[in-house]
This record gives sequence, C-alpha cells and structure tokens, in this order.
Amino acid sequence: MTEISPARTRRAGLRWMSLFTLAWLAIWTVQLTPVQLLLPLQLDTPEDDWIGGVVSSGLVLGIGGLAGILAGPAAGALSDRGAAGRHRRRPWALGGVLLTAVCLVLTGFAEGPWGVGAGWVGVSIGVAVSSAAFTALIADQLPTTQRGAASAAVGSSQAVGIVLGVGLVVLLGLGIREGYLLLAGVIAVVGSAAALLLPDPPSTEEMRPTRIGRHPLASLRDRDFAWMLSGRLVTNIGNALGTALFLFFLLHGLGQPTPVAQDNLLLLILVYTVFVVIASVITGVVSDRTGNRRTLAVAATVVQAASGVAIALVPTFEMTMVAAALMGLGYGAFSTVGLAFAADLLPDEQDHARDLGIVNVTAALGQLIGPVLGAGLVALVGGFWLVFVAAAVLSLVGGLLTAFARQPSRS
Repeated sequence: MTEISPARTRRAGLRWMSLFTLAWLAIWTVQLTPVQLLLPLQLDTPEDDWIGGVVSSGLVLGIGGLAGILAGPAAGALSDRGAAGRHRRRPWALGGVLLTAVCLVLTGFAEGPWGVGAGWVGVSIGVAVSSAAFTALIADQLPTTQRGAASAAVGSSQAVGIVLGVGLVVLLGLGIREGYLLLAGVIAVVGSAAALLLPDPPSTEEMRPTRIGRHPLASLRDRDFAWMLSGRLVTNIGNALGTALFLFFLLHGLGQPTPVAQDNLLLLILVYTVFVVIASVITGVVSDRTGNRRTLAVAATVVQAASGVAIALVPTFEMTMVAAALMGLGYGAFSTVGLAFAADLLPDEQDHARDLGIVNVTAALGQLIGPVLGAGLVALVGGFWLVFVAAAVLSLVGGLLTAFARQPSRS
C-alpha cells in the first residue's frame, strides 16, 4: 500500500460533497430508470410469449454491461496518464456525460431489440467513462476519514436516482420516448455542471504512472484487492438478480395489469430507496469512525440474502415489499462500505482511476451477468422462484469472498 499524499489529507467541504452527490444522482437516474422501467416496456412481448421479452431485456442489459466493463477501466487508465499541466478527470467526466445524453436520445427513438441494444451500448459506455472519472476523485482528494461519507453519497444517490427517474416518468405520464428525452436533459445539465465545477488540479509528472517494470493489471495481483473485487462482483450479481426483473415479476409472476404493475414498481422502489439511504448514511458514518469496513460489508451481504429468501418462500406483493426493504438495507450498506473499503485497498498511488474503474466494473459486470442469468433461470423453470434463491446464495458467497480481504490499518 502506498502512503497518502498531502493533497488528499485535506477534508472536503459542503460544496464538494454537494456537487459530488449531484453528479452521482444524475448518473444513477439516467442509468437505472431505463433498467427498471423504460427498457422492459420497450422490449416487453405479448402475454403468450412473455419469456421472450424477459430474455431480450436480459441480453440488451448484458451487452451494455459488457461495453461498460471495457470502457470504464480504459478511460480510468487514460485519465491517470493525463499530460502534466492538464486536468486528468474533468475531460473524461464531461465527455462521458455528453455521450450518455446523446445515446439516451438515440435509444428513445430506436425500435426492436437490435436498435435498442445499440443505443444502450452507447449509454453504458458514457456512464462507465463518467463514473470512472468521478469515482477517482474519492481517492484523489479525500482522506480516509471522509471516504465513507463520499461512498454514502454514491450509494444513497443510487436509490434516490431510481425513485426520481421512475417517479417522474410515471407521475408525469410520460411515454417511453419522452422519458428518454427527460433523462438526456438531466445528465446533460446536471452532469456537465458537476464535471465543470468539481475541483480537478492539473496533473504533474509525479502523478503519472511510470511504464518501467509495471504490469498493466498489477493491482489484480494484490491479494486483498483481488478478494475485495471478487466479493463485490458476486454480491452485485446477487443484487441484480433480485432487482433487475422486478417489473417482469409484477407483470408475469404476480399477474398484475401493466398500469398496476408500473404503480407498484414505483412503490417498491420507494421502499427500497428509503432503506438504501438509511443504511448508506449510517454505515458510511460508522465505517469512517471505526475504520472496520470489512465487517460491515460482510454483514450487509447477509441482510441482502435474506431478501431473496423471503420472496422465494412467500411470492406475494406484500412480501415483495418486505424483500425490497431488506434488499435496500443490505445493498445500501454494502455499496457504501464496499466502495470505501475498495478505496482503502488501492494498491498503487498512481493508478487510482484505473483501479477504481476496475472496481466500478464489478457493478457493471453484475448488471451484465444478473439479467442474463435471471432470464435463463426464468426460462428454465417458467417462473421466478429460482431467480430469488440464486440471489440469496450469491449474496452469501459474495460476503464470504469479501471476508478474505484483510482490513488495512488506518493512516
């Protein structure tokens, strides 16, 4: 582990935290609203062939996730190597949000799985690039005693973003195309403002990675960083299994009409959000004060697993509400503490954006594998119970893998 540079020992103020939170609120809103609502509506198929719609949705999300997996670390590595005297993170953050906005518009006007999938690939790349740049600011500019708070902003913004996006589309009665146009405006305005206003000190020669004797993926050879990544990946797959097919579950698992299912999806997301925010804020503060992020992260995976068990055993809408609350508690805590844990475990001072881009890949890969795996499990048994059982098992496995990473001593 490298020593923390003096530039990162200064505490960030309210302005920094507010802009950082707004950036992530915009990112999560435009990424997750299509995942939860717009894409399933675009790709849904008639009742006599509803499994085909589930499979198409899973494939589109999976291909988009693959694109993000490739784009995130690549953009992070290139930003780490920014020329001396130039900004490292801002150009990539700004370029990513603008690409996202353009591709959201294209997705809204697309038709059929191929057209929608092509547009969504562009959205996924833009989100991955901007996320890599914004995430790098945590390690670039914050001391360890504020990383939990910043990670809480990321985690709670994820839940609030779903509510904000789905709520606006449903309550305003927007169609699919209008929904995408609204999201494009949100990321273009809010994302660009945050990218321009957040500080980004010019790079120096000392900040740039040296190529001599360096393996391109040296961080993956670090034992603790590798265990953390594997645990984060598996836990994110469990979360994606438990959440990505919610609308299809309401429509075809519980047999609700489309208008009722849309309203109930918003209600589920509200419950999920409340508990994500509560868990994110509390565990972020506690982890900053105690420094024991690993224990909190492992405990969170157990709570997330309980969500899958509950809905698998009692597949009713009422139990789905309970499961949403448990999923929110578990994932809110894990995403917050897990990201701060990852920042603590960064093996190389000069490769923050690249390595945190790899950390973000675990979330993107979870969104890739989860829907595809879920679609396959639905097709296998003709229902949803196996999806939720698998979500519970994978959550527990993710916690076990995370436990193998050693908690670093506090600086």
